[in-house]
Amino acid sequence: MSSDYLDKSEINKLDFHSVGNNVQISNSVKFYNCELIKIGSNVRIDANTVITASNDEINIGSYIHIGVNCYINGSFGLELNDFTALSAGTNLFTSSDDYSGNHMTNPMVPSKLTNPLNGKVIIHRYVNIGSNTVIMPNLSIGEGSVVGALSFVNKSIKPWGIYFGSPVKRVGERKKTVIELSKNLKNEKE
Repeated sequence: MSSDYLDKSEINKLDFHSVGNNVQISNSVKFYNCELIKIGSNVRIDANTVITASNDEINIGSYIHIGVNCYINGSFGLELNDFTALSAGTNLFTSSDDYSGNHMTNPMVPSKLTNPLNGKVIIHRYVNIGSNTVIMPNLSIGEGSVVGALSFVNKSIKPWGIYFGSPVKRVGERKKTVIELSKNLKNEKE
């Protein structure tokens, strides 16, 4: 493994809740509250990514890739299920301020003056998120769906679709061949 990635002993020092095998984490990734983060096997997290947990767990499954410069606020719960990928620059939020003007914003004002939207994000198996996509709180991205680059996901999306836009819209159907390919990959490893 390249010296750009942490070695096994350096990963263990981070004190994750749990961590699997064949995990590659760039030495420039920043984690907050590792004890709330579970990482499966065959995971790569690339440079300059920030992953933060605080009120709930982040569960990163197996066969996951998180590209460079991603920001993941998983403070209110996050599931990245097996065979998913977040492309470079993805921003994923489980909390967002109320910008209506009826409440104050930012973490430095008393919470009684704010009204954030908080909620878990679930990204199901075989999902791919395109570069520089923004994912908002309290939603689910259905199994096998793909989201095109520069999209804004502000609502749950259904399985096996191709989505794109701001806000995101379904623009096509995705084939399910990846299911059989993943079974073959698992069989090869055994």
